[in-house]
Amino acid sequence: MELKNERKSEKYSNLVDALKLFAPGTSLRTALDDILRARMGAIIVFGEEEMAGIIDGGFRINCKFSSQRLVELAKMDGAIILSPDLKKILYANTLLTPRILKTSETGTRHKAAERTAAQLNSIVVAVSERKNKITIYCGEEKYVLEQSSEILRRATETLQILEKQKEAFEDSLLHLNILEVTNLATTTDVCNVLQRMEIIKKISDNVKRDLIELGREGVIVSMRLKELTRNLQTERERVLRDYFYLKLGKVKTILDSMNFDFLLETANISRLLFEELHEREVKPKGIRILSKLNLNEKDRDFLIAGFDGLDAIFDANEEDLSSALGRLQGIDKFKEELDRLREKILDGKRV
Repeated sequence: MELKNERKSEKYSNLVDALKLFAPGTSLRTALDDILRARMGAIIVFGEEEMAGIIDGGFRINCKFSSQRLVELAKMDGAIILSPDLKKILYANTLLTPRILKTSETGTRHKAAERTAAQLNSIVVAVSERKNKITIYCGEEKYVLEQSSEILRRATETLQILEKQKEAFEDSLLHLNILEVTNLATTTDVCNVLQRMEIIKKISDNVKRDLIELGREGVIVSMRLKELTRNLQTERERVLRDYFYLKLGKVKTILDSMNFDFLLETANISRLLFEELHEREVKPKGIRILSKLNLNEKDRDFLIAGFDGLDAIFDANEEDLSSALGRLQGIDKFKEELDRLREKILDGKRV
């Protein structure tokens, strides 16, 4: 858009927030579907009491919102103005007169809708009787609503992809566990794990957006998504702290900015995060592996500070462990727990 927005909707600051209003079963979505089935067109604006310079003509309604009223008012040609909180229908049969902003639309109704949304930085809905579709404009963003069945099909297919990525991630994590306790981890091994984590994260973000639009119809998909991504964020944080403790914020920003195509090449990730072109050995602090023990954060930090790498902690005797932790009590049991954990990791089991 050529002109900057002058004001901002407090409640629906982006398209993802706005989509919650249009989930199946909501009064607004019911009305829009009824308008579409009746082969009518409509333009609906989330506006304010005073919209001087934006609307012309029509008449003031100022009544409580209901889906039935909205459908009836859509039988007229003009735009309908709703309150931002969707509690009232403010005006009907009005002519929209927004500034002549740059628009990608061709139809008169959609041009007016896109320009109005951009000028008010608000939500405007255009229902097309000819194309049989509902288009949402939120500020400078645009989204065409799809049928729930299509969204559900896409979300289900995406979950299947996510399941395969989760399996690949778990395999790479088990491999990294072994390499970390034997002091053989390399930059490529770490980046392989981060690659899978970031791909899963981006795929799950796409599913979450579909779930917003599905509303209550996406409950089963939502449950499965939670199962697949459980503890993923925690593991991601621990991996990053193990290898990028001093530049954690910078690394997170870099990872968040990577798109799918970039993530497909592990070398790209390694080059940006480790700032090296060639593979090299790296030592973890031990934050992630030691978190699997019955160990408080203070004692964990003492261990990390007292030894040169995770492998040294596993190889330490009771005397060295006692010295690092500053206590004698329970050292024998803690050493046994360490040995069991290493054995489990070397056997390729999940920890």
